[in-house]
Amino acid sequence: MADRNQRQPDNDSSNELEERVVTINRCSKVVKGGRNFHFSALVVVGDRSGHVGVGLGKANEVADAIRKGSEQARKALVEIPMHGNTLTHMVKADFRGGKVIMRPASEGTGIIAGGGMRAVLELGGVRDVLAKSLGSKNAVNVVKATMKGISKLRTRDEILAKRDIPAL
Repeated sequence: MADRNQRQPDNDSSNELEERVVTINRCSKVVKGGRNFHFSALVVVGDRSGHVGVGLGKANEVADAIRKGSEQARKALVEIPMHGNTLTHMVKADFRGGKVIMRPASEGTGIIAGGGMRAVLELGGVRDVLAKSLGSKNAVNVVKATMKGISKLRTRDEILAKRDIPAL
């Protein structure tokens, strides 16, 4: 079902995509000559009009990790089903230790969300949402749980078609 939301990036739209680095992790390995450092960067990419993607890049340099994460995110763009400026319905999702709840909100509420969830929802183009992160505070798990929640969203027409009810 995740294939339904997959979107091939166009050359035109890839230029207008905005990217945001959510977190950078440093990992060290102690060797005979000292310490070797490796970096991982969690990057969110979106066009602020219904498309968002997440990538985790790993490299020996921070800039390379960010570049790799950005490339992964551009390849993994998904479409967010929306009702106006908010989500179509409430959704709960979890990824490993990260649990998230996202609820539609009335016009003018804004984005009530924290950390990585805020980055995903802002760059996805959602303007009004109530969101809460429960469980793990690990940015990678929270962001992936948010993306999993987005993939669970359905439009009214999709639900009616699945139930074989004609649209009004």
